[in-house]
Amino acid sequence: MDITVLRIATTVLGFVCFLAIVAWVMDRRKTQAFEEAAQLPFLGD
Repeated sequence: MDITVLRIATTVLGFVCFLAIVAWVMDRRKTQAFEEAAQLPFLGD
């Protein structure tokens, strides 16, 4: 196993993780939960 193969595999894995995070954030079913979470710092005790 060459170091180049390891670098390619790491890059591809990172890109797949990035796409998974983008898909998770863009999911319309979670919009309400994200909006509620965004307001948490502004809510009082």
